[in-house]
Parts: sequence; C-alpha cells; structure tokens
Amino acid sequence: MATTTDKKPRAKRVSKAAKVASPAALVDHKLRIRVSAYEHKILDLSVKQIMDTAARLDAKVVGPVPLPTQIKRWTVNRSTFVHKDAREQFEMRIHKRLIDIINPSPKVVEALTNLNLPSGVTIDVKMV
Repeated sequence: MATTTDKKPRAKRVSKAAKVASPAALVDHKLRIRVSAYEHKILDLSVKQIMDTAARLDAKVVGPVPLPTQIKRWTVNRSTFVHKDAREQFEMRIHKRLIDIINPSPKVVEALTNLNLPSGVTIDVKMV
C-alpha cells in the first residue's frame, strides 16, 4: 500500500494565455530587404555593398537569397496593317534578391539608409 508520503507533487497548471504569451516575448525582429534590378551585375554589386555594411557593424545577416526572376514578355506586329506574320518579341527580366538582418541595431539601420546605390536598383525595406 502507498502512504501519503509516496505521492508525487502535482505539476502546476499553466493557463493557455501564459503558454501563448511566453513565445511572443522571445520573437526576434528582422529587417527584411528586397533588392531588385534589371541587370544582375548591378544587383549583385549593390547586394555586396549592403552585406559589407552590415558585416562592418557586426549584424547577423541571412542571405542573399535569390528570388525567382520575373520575366515580362510582349509581342508586337512589325508592320502596321497587313503583315500579320511579321512580329517582334521583347522581354524584360527583373532580378531579385532577399536579405534578412536579424535584430538590427540603430547604427545598422542608419548606415543602410545612408547607402548610395546605383540607379536602376530598387530597395524595399520592411521590419518583420
């Protein structure tokens, strides 16, 4: 027979609200940078410049992750009226990269806003 001293102590019950709230306190902030350009060489140079700036300020960087290239295509008649078979095809490629900076300091954010990047490079910055 078991005596009263052999009982295991009961675990405390934790409410669902406490379970949900604790992981939210540990969430890291990310600075998500999407860089896009028509020329991949200029894009890679600007991404390298962003990475060097973040590395110089000891920020934790994830990426660059190459995103799928967006291709826009158009087909246009060469002549104005009669010659339906004579056509030209054009395409425009938009290359994209994704960089995440985890827990950026204010110095990192300020350095990234002051970067002088080449024309034709589009940058979207979000805090996630």
